[in-house]
Amino acid sequence: MNAPSLRPATRLPVSRNTAIALAVVALHVGFIWVLQSGLLMRAVEVMVPVEMLSQIIDPPAPKVASQPPAPPVPLEQPKKAIARAPTPETPLPVAIKDPTLAPNAPTGAVVPQTAPAPIAAPVTAAPAVAPAPPSVQLPSSDADYLQNPRPPYPSISRRMNEQGKTTVRVLIGVDGQPQRAEIAKSSGFSRLDDAALATVMRWRFVPGKRGGVAEAMWFNVPINWVLE
Repeated sequence: MNAPSLRPATRLPVSRNTAIALAVVALHVGFIWVLQSGLLMRAVEVMVPVEMLSQIIDPPAPKVASQPPAPPVPLEQPKKAIARAPTPETPLPVAIKDPTLAPNAPTGAVVPQTAPAPIAAPVTAAPAVAPAPPSVQLPSSDADYLQNPRPPYPSISRRMNEQGKTTVRVLIGVDGQPQRAEIAKSSGFSRLDDAALATVMRWRFVPGKRGGVAEAMWFNVPINWVLE
């Protein structure tokens, strides 16, 4: 017998699109098988602990106790005046005096109420009044009992027709006697002035007084020289 001859099998041509489709289907089938078999879950379980061990865990920061805020100070609100409505005045009961006394009522004397004594107003001291200055009485030469003579007219002054007024300032003592004399105002003629000084020193005076007490004082004595 003749041996059968081996001929190479003829390959069917495979298009590119068909190959891609078959590869995709194969991948899906493999992925589904992996999910069913649990290999993927095991890989995840193995990888997760490695990643957790590689992380550095920082210690938690200590908590700082914060001070509570101070409570706000309540502001005083002004009190509002509440106006009350006027209430009608109701008449009060009037007590009627019963002239009859109860049998057990205590008896006693009625003390009349006296009004308090008025308070006297404080007495203010009057301001001190300065005492009045003592009165001064000037000396005098006109008293009748003195009998002072008129000054003699100098004969030469008469012949030369000399006239004028001489004022003599004289110090009179407490006894009325002249103690010293001087010309306060001249008449213009020395003879008339000298005669006036000599006459005044012979006179007597009523002494001056201060407060009723005799005192030595200066006194002006006028003497008129007039030809008749």
